[in-house]
Amino acid sequence: MPWSNNNGGPWQPRNNGPWGQGPSGGGGGGGGGNRPPDLEDLLRKGQDRLRQAIPGGNMSGIGIALVGLVAVLVWLATGIYTVRPNEVGIERVFGKFSSLASPGLNYNWPYPIGRVDKPVIAVQSVEIGMRSVEGRSTSRRLVPQESLMLTGDENIVDIDFTVLWRIDERVPQDFVFNLRNNEATVKAVAEASMREVIGKSNVLEILTGARLTIETAVQELMQKTLNEYKAGVVVQQVQMQKVDPPQQVINAFRDVQAARADQERAQNEAQAYANKVVPEARGEVARILQRAEAEKEKMVADAKGEAARFVKLYDEYKKAPDVTRQRLFLESIERIYGGMDKIILDQSPGQQGIVPYLPLNELNRRSGQQGVR
Repeated sequence: MPWSNNNGGPWQPRNNGPWGQGPSGGGGGGGGGNRPPDLEDLLRKGQDRLRQAIPGGNMSGIGIALVGLVAVLVWLATGIYTVRPNEVGIERVFGKFSSLASPGLNYNWPYPIGRVDKPVIAVQSVEIGMRSVEGRSTSRRLVPQESLMLTGDENIVDIDFTVLWRIDERVPQDFVFNLRNNEATVKAVAEASMREVIGKSNVLEILTGARLTIETAVQELMQKTLNEYKAGVVVQQVQMQKVDPPQQVINAFRDVQAARADQERAQNEAQAYANKVVPEARGEVARILQRAEAEKEKMVADAKGEAARFVKLYDEYKKAPDVTRQRLFLESIERIYGGMDKIILDQSPGQQGIVPYLPLNELNRRSGQQGVR
């Protein structure tokens, strides 16, 4: 029978299309497929087969209209399509963007009037400078033409990095319509942004502690460039996997780094010694200044006391000069002979020779020692 031939018949769906061929995904849902035959030609072929199936080979106008109506309804039903939770539906009408479809069951004009693109909203990654080997999670193939970059101080570094990006859910139509080769564009922008940032940086900063700063700068520059392209892409993160000097000079770079580490260590030790000596010297200076100030105040006070004593003594001298003179004489004699060994000689009249010796100092010294015991 013509309804079950090998070609499936004009009304038998095949390859997800009502005409036996056509785009997949229902309603032209972003798939490929060959262009379907002309609708008028299909109706004519269907009419011929109906004539063969109906006894007598004749069909009234009502029958033809009924067959056409069924064909149109089947064609319109192919506009029903489903959007998965991790997808977004982008509906086109005559090739022009029409609207966005949320996840679930939706409808759009069938092909060739309408078409639906369903890009996946998921985080994707692009590798620059290396390629992961399939089946080996830790094995990677190096791509030096991408990884070797010139720094701001005219050195060369070998940088491998990964960019995580996704389609912007707010404007997925920009991703579909404004970029011809999406992943290649993101990769080219990432490599260009990294080369620009590295070209403005110092090699020592790149090899030591500036990794986070470089990643942030590259991410911001990438996002700015893609926004200017209206690419509909959000850059999630930039991850630097490896930052090394070129393989040919890596040993020399390591020697330089070791020498710089020794230099920093020596500087730190010298700074620590300076931090110890300088406060001690400052403390000693402060102590000397304080002692000199105290000595100064003492001498000034003594001088003022002596002057005051002299003034008072002078006042008393004016009142009784003889008494004051005698007292000054006795005080001077006491001050002079108080700490000296003395021998007393009696030269009074009537005495002949030296009187017996009286060792007063030794007696006083002995009595003092006995008292201490």
